[in-house]
Order: sequence, then C-alpha cells, then structure tokens
Amino acid sequence: MIKLKNAREISKIRDSCRLLAETCKELVGLVEVGITPLELDQFTRDHIEKRGGKPAFLGYQGYPASLCVSVNHVVIHGIPDKRRLKEGDIISLDLGIDLDGYISDAACTVPVGRISQSARMLLARTEECLYRGIEQAKVGNRIKDISAAVYGHARENDLGVVKQFCGHGVGFSLHEDPQIPNYVGPGPNPRLQSGMVLAIEPMINLGGDDVEVLDDGWTVETADHSLSAHFEHTVALFEDRTEILTTLS
Repeated sequence: MIKLKNAREISKIRDSCRLLAETCKELVGLVEVGITPLELDQFTRDHIEKRGGKPAFLGYQGYPASLCVSVNHVVIHGIPDKRRLKEGDIISLDLGIDLDGYISDAACTVPVGRISQSARMLLARTEECLYRGIEQAKVGNRIKDISAAVYGHARENDLGVVKQFCGHGVGFSLHEDPQIPNYVGPGPNPRLQSGMVLAIEPMINLGGDDVEVLDDGWTVETADHSLSAHFEHTVALFEDRTEILTTLS
C-alpha cells in the first residue's frame, strides 16, 4: 500500500533529508586515495549520531554497517572493509538516516583521483538518468514514466541497466511501496499523486545488465565485472511541483 504524506510529515522527512545531504557532502570530501571504506563508514555513523539521527541502514535486515560502499564493479550493498581506495577507482556511497522516525535515502558515485574516460562517462550518464527520471516524477504521470526515462537514456548510451533492484517509496520506513524499476516491465504502474515521497535510484553498468549477489548475502556485483554507478535522490511530489529533498541547494 502506498503511504501518502501530509505537509507536516514531509517537513519532517525534509529535515532528515537535509541531514543526509550534509553528511553526503562531508563524505564525498573525504574520498581520496588511501582511505578505507571502514573509515568512511565510521565517519558516517559518528556524524549522523552527533546530530541526533540514526543510521537507517545499520542493522536493517541484519546489514552490519551505516553506509554501503560499492567500489568499481560492485553495484550496491558493498560492506565497508579495510581495503584502501586506489587511484582510478570509482566508489558509490549509499546511506539513509532515521531522524525522529522519518527516513531519508540517497546515493552518489564519485571518482578516486583521476579516473578513465569511460568511467567518467558512466558517472555522468548515470547521474543524467537520475535527473531524467526525476523530471517524470510529477503528479498525473505514472511510475513507468520514470522507468522509461531512466531506461531510455541508458540504452541511448549503450549502457546496462540493473533490473533486479529498484527505487521505492520512503519516509516512514526505508522501503515502501511503490517499487520504481529502472526499466519498463510488466509490474504495477500506479499513477503518481501529491504526497508521495520516492527514492529514485538508477543503477547503471558499463557492460551488460546482469548482476550477481555474493555469498555474504549483500554485495551485488556486475556479472561481467564491468564498472557500475549508482545515483539516488529522495523526492516529494506536490500538486504543482516535485521537490528534491536530499540536496543542499
């Protein structure tokens, strides 16, 4: 069931999203050659808790960290470890915050030092996919309008689209209805309404579409070990506009 939010509830979610955006900005500034995902995870937990929030991922269905750190061919749900980042890596940072019971969710993929031209292209096109999807996230449209915009832009650029994982509603809990696939499939296609709060999140591969889940039950990798990028925003829908909540601008 899709849970619509009223103005007060969206205001509370907006506060959570602003803290998340601030945390993401600080995190991105820490990404450099030699830092470890574990160090980024510890910073995330400390930063959120000092500001009165809780890391929404920590303990969620048993997830062991506050931050998902996915490097190179890891698509999503990479568990932070002690391996130091290297020049030329790309790293996806995915996190959520529970602030007074209201949940935010966002992700970005950033370079570690100088990266290849193909990696730069992947990051740029994936972020464009996100904003193409957000452009279609407006009252009166349907979920598959978002899906088609993401998928079409990826395919126009000969990129793979992850189909096993998708965006979702958010706000009262980390994953709510509706699901928001990044391709147009046979599933439900509800009309978008005022009061919806959605996490839109393209996961785009430099190679094929296929992915595999590792034995840890969390880490998702591209089947062909091609690079993967992930961008995500939480947005709120109003009758006259759509607001990106997980941004400082």
